[in-house]
Amino acid sequence: MTSTSRHNSRVGARKRTKLKKWSGKVTRASHAPSVERSARDVAVSLKRSAELSRQRKSAPFRSAMSMLTFYINRAGRKMSASRKRTLEAAKDELRRLFT
Repeated sequence: MTSTSRHNSRVGARKRTKLKKWSGKVTRASHAPSVERSARDVAVSLKRSAELSRQRKSAPFRSAMSMLTFYINRAGRKMSASRKRTLEAAKDELRRLFT
């Protein structure tokens, strides 16, 4: 077996594994609203989504915060600093909306 064919088989294995992971599924087929707006809009949208969702296991606040944190963590270093500031502000706004 040549090194290129071994490399290709490893890439395929990684891709198959990624398709089985819950985090990949959430990223591909999420019902969560878009988070491409202002901090206030993101917070209001996530609050509404969490309150109306029947697929959550915890309180709406925790669910909304988890969705936002998951989105921030999945973006990683690819997210611009200004976008990250906006989403961090959305966390504060979520806390205000739920109190």
